[in-house]
Amino acid sequence: MRWKLWAAAAGLASAAAVLAIAEVIAVFAGASTSPLFAVGSLVIDLAPPGVKDLVIQLFGTGDKAALLTILGVVVAVLAALAGLLEWRRTPFGVALLVLVSGVAVLAVTTRSGAGPLSGLPTVVGMIAGALLLRMLAQRLRAWQASTARTPAPAAAAPTAQAAGRVDRRRFLVATGVTAVGAVVAGVVARSMNAAASAVTAAREAITLPAAATPAPAAPAGAELGLDGLASYITPNDEFYRIDTALQVPSVDASTWSLKITGMVEEEIELSWNDLVALPLEEHPVTLACVSNEVGGGLIGNALWLGYPIRELLARAKPLPGADMVLSRSIDGFTAGTPLEVLQDPDRVGILAVGMNGEPLPVEHGFPVRVVVAGLYGYVSATKWVTELQLTTFDESEGYWTPRGWSALGPVKTESRIDVPRVGASIVAGTVPIAGVAWAQHTGIEKVEVRVDDGPWADARLADTAGIDTWVQWVYEWDATPGDHTVSVRATDRSGYTQTSDEAPPAPDGASGWHTRTLTVA
Repeated sequence: MRWKLWAAAAGLASAAAVLAIAEVIAVFAGASTSPLFAVGSLVIDLAPPGVKDLVIQLFGTGDKAALLTILGVVVAVLAALAGLLEWRRTPFGVALLVLVSGVAVLAVTTRSGAGPLSGLPTVVGMIAGALLLRMLAQRLRAWQASTARTPAPAAAAPTAQAAGRVDRRRFLVATGVTAVGAVVAGVVARSMNAAASAVTAAREAITLPAAATPAPAAPAGAELGLDGLASYITPNDEFYRIDTALQVPSVDASTWSLKITGMVEEEIELSWNDLVALPLEEHPVTLACVSNEVGGGLIGNALWLGYPIRELLARAKPLPGADMVLSRSIDGFTAGTPLEVLQDPDRVGILAVGMNGEPLPVEHGFPVRVVVAGLYGYVSATKWVTELQLTTFDESEGYWTPRGWSALGPVKTESRIDVPRVGASIVAGTVPIAGVAWAQHTGIEKVEVRVDDGPWADARLADTAGIDTWVQWVYEWDATPGDHTVSVRATDRSGYTQTSDEAPPAPDGASGWHTRTLTVA
């Protein structure tokens, strides 16, 4: 058994060397050539419909950490298997290591913006790792052979034992040095890559211009002041983050540019300075992820600063027949937004540069992202945006559409119970039941609450800055001892009342009434 364990250790050390060497070279070749996050991104791209939802349901905004952990376990298992194979049946272990490394090369070279030498760090790491694995396996076999060898004359025993100790030492030193060196080099290189790609200092040095059209102040009555109720404006560090980027793209505002291309009379290119010199507007807008379950937290409300996309489209002059704007992120993500939505003068659709009074956080799209009211993020909210391509729905698709999601993605009217919290201790008497409701670009008309099988009762709505944000609501419940089921539903200003029919997020957003079971003492 111990030989198997040492063989597995040799495989793990060799695989660690592959990653470490690739990370070291990526320091000079560019952080985008690192295989670590490229493989994770490839897995996300190839994931079948439904897997994304499952991961988000299980891990929420920790989905990326969970994916990296799972990938780490898979790589470790394959590396251990490669060590066993190379020890037992050379060169099959090296072949497996090369195969796994080849997947990493494929991942790196197929990412958006990859160049002809993007796979070089991983290739060099693969070659070094293969040579190390072969050498470690040879030393392990030599150690095993010297241990099993029984010398004929007793006088030769000390010599054989000495040889065995030498073989053992050669294997252990080589394996230990490889493992420790790989860990140290990998950690340092990954830190250097992260530091090289960091834009925090540059972001903090930016002072955004004042809005030419500021948003009206949030009404005093927008906050009901209940503990546990989602705040009207979601702080940046609490705003949900769901995207396909395992490694947050590093974009320098001074070199950022946006192109408007495709079916236009005149292509346009804007720099950061060009964009912030335009008359910017402020708008409070609630954004929601299509993966949000009924009652889920993948939604937030923020004050966005940006410039109307419709004005830029007017300058570009879309050609007849164009009906989609395909926005593209620097990391290759795309979202297809209906052209008529972005041209609507009564709808917020901006290139946002600010969020809640400061430059966009890096993880939320710094320096520039798209914000559109009334559409789920997968068809509109492209972060780190670098291109708006005028095209058609017949010719082009956004990232998620071919993966089973609908093409248009209008946000559904929904509501959520925040208070009382799950598991809260409730005493009989007047108990506030409260939450938020949303129907972006339509507005909420009323919210109703039902306790058990009783009649629907109107909740009191808080004030709101407009139809593009969620609204807080509260219902004062005369709670009696026992177990009770509480449900909520919202009606928007078009007269539509959200359905009780339950539907999963795919393909166009979840539906159903949010319900909680409460125990009153």
